[in-house]
Amino acid sequence: MDLYLHNTLSGRKERFVPQDPGRVTMYVCGPTVYNLVHIGNGRPAVVFDVLFRLLKLLHGRVDYARNITDIDDKINAAARAQGEPIAALTERFTEAYREDVAALGVLEPTEEPRATGHIADIISMIETLIARGHAYAADGHVLFDVPSDPAYGSLSHRSLEDMLDGARVEVAPYKRDPKDFVLWKPSTPDLPGWESPWGRGRPGWHIECSAMIRRHLGETIDIHGGGSDLAFPHHENEAAQSRCANDAPEYVRYWLHNGMLTMGAEKMSKSVGNIVTIRELRQTHSGEVLRYALLSGHYRSQLAWSGELLQQAQTSLDRLYQAVRVSGPTHATAADFRDAGVAAMPATLLDALCDDLNTPRALAAMHAIADDIFRTEDPAERSGLRDRLLAGGWLLGILTESAEAHFRAGASVAADEIERLIDARNAARRNRDFAAADRIRAELAARGIELEDTRTGTRWRVIDA
Repeated sequence: MDLYLHNTLSGRKERFVPQDPGRVTMYVCGPTVYNLVHIGNGRPAVVFDVLFRLLKLLHGRVDYARNITDIDDKINAAARAQGEPIAALTERFTEAYREDVAALGVLEPTEEPRATGHIADIISMIETLIARGHAYAADGHVLFDVPSDPAYGSLSHRSLEDMLDGARVEVAPYKRDPKDFVLWKPSTPDLPGWESPWGRGRPGWHIECSAMIRRHLGETIDIHGGGSDLAFPHHENEAAQSRCANDAPEYVRYWLHNGMLTMGAEKMSKSVGNIVTIRELRQTHSGEVLRYALLSGHYRSQLAWSGELLQQAQTSLDRLYQAVRVSGPTHATAADFRDAGVAAMPATLLDALCDDLNTPRALAAMHAIADDIFRTEDPAERSGLRDRLLAGGWLLGILTESAEAHFRAGASVAADEIERLIDARNAARRNRDFAAADRIRAELAARGIELEDTRTGTRWRVIDA
């Protein structure tokens, strides 16, 4: 089955063909760990997790690196403001990030490199750039010479004349050209720093990713992902460095960028202050609901984050779990299909995901299977449809718990007490004491428990009381 992905570099969808049929390489920009991450940071984690799962299904081995930026001016400022050692702060927020994205159902990448673990690689790459005439030392800094790279601007499709607009580069007297950007900068005694040929200092942001990719994945990789706000200047600068420092003719074969989350009319951003963290949202919603909401829009489009979106996600997810539930007693989850092959997956869902990760269409395919489960009276057909639904759930990272666990989560009444009241209600019904049976149902409903009578017995689920 062919996979098509939208390549930012070419501006069109292209058939994905890995450079090595036995190994797909993918790198995604991870967080800068100075605070709790917001739900907008969760979008690339979830989007590229789906791609990771799909690539493993289609190609087998996938070497997936998602980095941690643990040296940055924002980190230094946060540590100073909180009176906390920088290493302690970055470790704390790295662990918080891992916990939050794991709650969203995100699998661990095969590599999680940290910038501070690659200083020697960074220095070596900078030395190569200087030797090749693409970088220069000035006033304790080392800068990339943007005009030396004729391909600069090809990723973000900007001309050199447009580069300063939105580039957020410092126009400093030691720059040969205002567009030149920092590869290395000096550190004062109170800041993290490493010895280098240019004095004690620390790396610029862009060179970190270039060095980590070369170390862990090679000079040419298949896929590089990240938010659309990173295309320029971060990814443009990263591509220029790697083109000029590496010996391979190509750096990234497919560039993928996800759209931003918005709150109202504005992009969700710490600088704007209109963020909501994953940690906050997890207090009131399951990670699976958050994941479903993030997948409800196409990854390249903006997605408006709202309470209505979360309610729709909850209702839709409940419906899929209900389809699993009515298919017969089972403790099966999507994880049971982790190693299932292509043949086990719903064809309509695979078609959608292979068309540039069209997750809204993939979710619609899941609901079509649920419709078939609700419609059929054949137990064997229901069971087969349920397995296809759960297999599709593995690819999307949903349906990760049993249906009973899903519907019983957050109950304010102990399960054994609920079962005792159900037994009492059943006894009242057998004795034709329907008033007593109705009182028990009403009592449970007032406590947030809904009863459902089926041919195989009475089930219960948590509802809003």
